[in-house]
Amino acid sequence: MDQTTSVLVTLVFYNAILIGVGLWARGRNRDVQDFFLAGRGLGPWVAAVSASASSSSAWTLLGVSGAAYAWGLPALWIFPSTVGGFLLNWAWVAPRLRKLAREEGAVTLSEVVAPASMIGNRRLVLRVAALIIVFCFTFYIASQFEAAGKAFESVFQLSKATSILIGASIVLVYTLLGGFWAVSVTDTLQGLLMSVAALVLPIAALTAVGGFGPLLEGLAALGNTGSPIAAGGIASVFFVLGLMGIGINYPGQPHVVNRFMALKDESALRQGRIIAMGWAILVYTGMLLLGLSSRVLLADLGDSEQVLFRAATELLPSVIAGVMLAAVLSAIMSTADSQLLVASSAISYDWNLADRKPDDGLTGTRRTVIAVLIMATVLALVWRADIFSRVLFAWSAAGSAFGPILIMRLINRTVSFKATLAAMVCGFGLTVIISFFPNAPGDAAERLVPFFLALGIAWTGSHRH
Repeated sequence: MDQTTSVLVTLVFYNAILIGVGLWARGRNRDVQDFFLAGRGLGPWVAAVSASASSSSAWTLLGVSGAAYAWGLPALWIFPSTVGGFLLNWAWVAPRLRKLAREEGAVTLSEVVAPASMIGNRRLVLRVAALIIVFCFTFYIASQFEAAGKAFESVFQLSKATSILIGASIVLVYTLLGGFWAVSVTDTLQGLLMSVAALVLPIAALTAVGGFGPLLEGLAALGNTGSPIAAGGIASVFFVLGLMGIGINYPGQPHVVNRFMALKDESALRQGRIIAMGWAILVYTGMLLLGLSSRVLLADLGDSEQVLFRAATELLPSVIAGVMLAAVLSAIMSTADSQLLVASSAISYDWNLADRKPDDGLTGTRRTVIAVLIMATVLALVWRADIFSRVLFAWSAAGSAFGPILIMRLINRTVSFKATLAAMVCGFGLTVIISFFPNAPGDAAERLVPFFLALGIAWTGSHRH
């Protein structure tokens, strides 16, 4: 069996399983709480692995490995940032958010940010939050479909347009069928497949290099050419600070923290924390090692985000390479489906909640899923961009909009209506504005300034509950 055939067979088999999960989960959706939070009944493995896969996406498999290939050793700064973000979320955010969401009956992050007790124009806050989520996630989902294009293009020589349409169709089917149950279970399967890829491929690449000694010698010979840190001095400082900004924005990601709201009990939380941290260490170590090893092994690729495909093709038997390439598509879908669900909930649930008439039926929700996916697909077809930087733009915009307010609420501070709205708009808007200007290495301004300014606004406009 050649590589193309093995990839095709793997994908057909795998996606049949995904759709089967969607059909199974369909019967578990009795109302919007089931559809969006799986009835608050997630166990440790599903919660931990699905949250991890959703937060990581193709950005990790293609973007992080590509950054390590392009930058060399300075890319290792990605590890403390991302793993630190995982730790912040699971050790501090998760227990507090789970408790708060249950006490208030909150289904979405927007409900936590703008609780029913808010004095002032809660309707406006909820609708601004909904628009921010849809904006960020439309761009984010489009980036995932761009990655799908790269995967199919590499393996099947299909056009990116065709590839994007195929990937979008698969995600749509099982998201519509099963809602949060389907998304969480399929994300768990996808996350486990990602972890296998993060174990097998780096070992194969390191073995081909000859071990850690030859790897370090090869990297030393190549130097830091291509890295933003190569200039040294203040540029290096901004580069490191910018990467640290990735971790700071973890609490403000609606598609990740909703898993904490869905955890069934304290035991699931404790076990989930261990599983999630183990997954993060394995996957990020693996992708960095793959990129660094490939930097020594492979000649200039042109597009550094193709490194995983090249490594799989050249280092593994065709059947195993097929499974590894299927893992990339899994990463794409694991983020796209979660964000599709969160974006649709922002419109179908949060928007209606503003009128105190949340849609208890699922028809409107499913229509919204279709609408958001169509917008993301169109954007992916007309917009081409680097996956690493574009995903981090959407990540920073959402994190700066919601993270500071959520932190205030989790330390038992009540944020006023005006401060909530100002912090949200400032965090999001400033991220968008800064993205249009030349930035310091590591996009430090884009990832740090909006967040801390929004945090200051939220703190100033809050009081002890």
